[in-house]
Amino acid sequence: DETARLWDAASGECLHTLEGHRYAVNCAAFSPDGQQVVTASDDETARLWDAASGECLHTLEGHRGEVMCAAFSPDGQQVVTASDDETARLWAAASGECL
Repeated sequence: DETARLWDAASGECLHTLEGHRYAVNCAAFSPDGQQVVTASDDETARLWDAASGECLHTLEGHRGEVMCAAFSPDGQQVVTASDDETARLWAAASGECL
């Protein structure tokens, strides 16, 4: 349904629905500190979200194919995305800038 959802593991309550992608969301991952979430989508973008508010912080644009996977670096400072366009891109988590 072009969204990702954040759930409370203890209660099963949906805390936030992350809306903004135009096509299916392929993966989602938390930052190491749990403060952000990254989603990857068939709409050729990834998005960075504030986990507490559900607000979209940055849209990571530049791939020319579906973004299949995204992950934070161990220190949470960078995000890597992998796409069907046969590229991987590295992004600054704080600014959303492609490195």
